[in-house]
Amino acid sequence: MPSDEEQRVVLFNTAAEKMFGCAASEAMGAAIERFIPPRFRSEHRAHIRRYGQSGVTNRSMGTLGALRALRTNGAEFPIEASISQVEADGSKFFTVIIRDISERRRAEESVRESEERFRLVANTAPVMIWMSGTDKLCNYFNQPWLDFTGRSIEAELGNGWAEGVHAEDLNRCLDTYTQAFDRRESFKMQYRLRRHDGEYRWLLDIGVPRFSKDGSFDGYIGCCMDVTDSKVAEEALASMGRKLIEAHEDERTWIGRELHDDIIQRLALLAIELERRTQRLPDSAGQGRDQIYQLVPRLADITRDIQALSHRLHSSKLEYLGIVAAAESFCKELSEQQKVVIEFSHSGIPRTVPKEISLCLFRVLQEAAQNAIKHSGARQFKVELRGGPEEIQLTVSDWGVGFDEQDTIKHQGIGLVSMTERLQLVNGQLSIISKPGHGTTINARVHFNPQQDRLSAAG
Repeated sequence: MPSDEEQRVVLFNTAAEKMFGCAASEAMGAAIERFIPPRFRSEHRAHIRRYGQSGVTNRSMGTLGALRALRTNGAEFPIEASISQVEADGSKFFTVIIRDISERRRAEESVRESEERFRLVANTAPVMIWMSGTDKLCNYFNQPWLDFTGRSIEAELGNGWAEGVHAEDLNRCLDTYTQAFDRRESFKMQYRLRRHDGEYRWLLDIGVPRFSKDGSFDGYIGCCMDVTDSKVAEEALASMGRKLIEAHEDERTWIGRELHDDIIQRLALLAIELERRTQRLPDSAGQGRDQIYQLVPRLADITRDIQALSHRLHSSKLEYLGIVAAAESFCKELSEQQKVVIEFSHSGIPRTVPKEISLCLFRVLQEAAQNAIKHSGARQFKVELRGGPEEIQLTVSDWGVGFDEQDTIKHQGIGLVSMTERLQLVNGQLSIISKPGHGTTINARVHFNPQQDRLSAAG
């Protein structure tokens, strides 16, 4: 917007017309102060006077955020401006370049208000919140985090927060964060962090990647919750569950041995005694003899059923020969008893498997196989035991009626609960894949590293 020494407009282009809402014909020859709010006009005149006397040809006017302009309708708006001066034919002219920054100011104000709202919410949230940039370094912690650690924001920024992580958890914690960060994936982890009173507390830390509107990666945001109390409760519950299962197994073992060593032996002696007494009967007791002979096979059937029950309650093969022999024997006995086909296979199972893992897998096999026979409607089943570098897997499959997985999750039966709880006690997991009309597959996985366990035992 060029003006002469008297500060009268000598050129008013189309952009100026649009910016000020004024036609060029109306603006030409008018005082430039027309477009300056009244409260700034005296300051503007003084500025132009000093500038004209300075001899400087180009400079910006005012500080960022200090300049305002006036539209024809009386509305003020923020601007950025620079001014230059030239002399031509003995006359001095001033040229002001003006940029309307209303949109930018509104955007900046929106961002500022958004940041203030975020900080207000974050600082009053009942969780500890952190943020990091694209360099993996943390650049924000909310007030609950600072209250928890008792440290200043300056001490926590960057990697300073890691100073409070328990030494036993630090490497795992940083590895989890770094690997998720590099893959731009969400993560969930637990670690111990030192509280302001010096006590280490267990935290559940959940982090998710942040992306801008254009899809570019902005870093991570995460929240932490103190789960120490729930973790202690879980451990107490797990300990109680372990003791209950141990007591249950002790009772099973005692009943199984009593059946095998006492009841079955007495039934066997009873069968022998019946045969002897039958042979001593006179020929005149033919009908009675026949009736007794008919009872002997029935007694033998009862003996076999009790023997099978004894093996299910306590498998001596599991105790002395291991999980493979016990599982194979169980599948054979169950298939003969229920008149079904159970295909058993195994591979990669180490000779020595910890007793608690072997027993857990054996009980899961019993429960899963018996449930499959009872509910699937199938007559053919498949049982697989597979050993890998880091785990042992047990899979029980059928091609029966199947069921809705979601319905089973909502209404877990005693058998499913029992299998899940047993596996949890040995850090195992249970998964079920089923669909109505397409059969069911139950998979039990237990972490087991034979080489690591041998090194631990040797150490």
